Amino acid sequence: MDNLLLLAAVLLTSSIFGYWHRTSRGKIKSGGRKLEISAKEVGEKLGSRLTLLQFSSAFCSPCRTTKMLLEQLTNDLPDVKHIDINAESHIELARNLNILSTPTTLVLDSDGREIGRAVGVPKREQVLNLLEVFEI
Repeated sequence: MDNLLLLAAVLLTSSIFGYWHRTSRGKIKSGGRKLEISAKEVGEKLGSRLTLLQFSSAFCSPCRTTKMLLEQLTNDLPDVKHIDINAESHIELARNLNILSTPTTLVLDSDGREIGRAVGVPKREQVLNLLEVFEI
């Protein structure tokens, strides 16, 4: 009987964690630490309206999906730039920006201030909504 209760507790705990993990990944969240990033740190010029700064790693399958999605959505927008950075090659920058997993995408305004971030593959609808909200 004790083993059955232990099994039920483990299943309940893992189910709650799985639900939280699934629902929290890919959402663009604002708030948290307000950071400012310069074009010099990134190694490229930032977008005049928005920059989607993606941190990836070499063997990350969701990173490739994120890259394709963000490139597709920003391809026809000259004032929005997508920059993909290898987190392993830029470990100090990743640490300074509190990048804990890949893919992580930071949404930067024209001055390089972080206005949002998505951990995991961002939801297409949220990225489209973000692009509409910050339309000039």
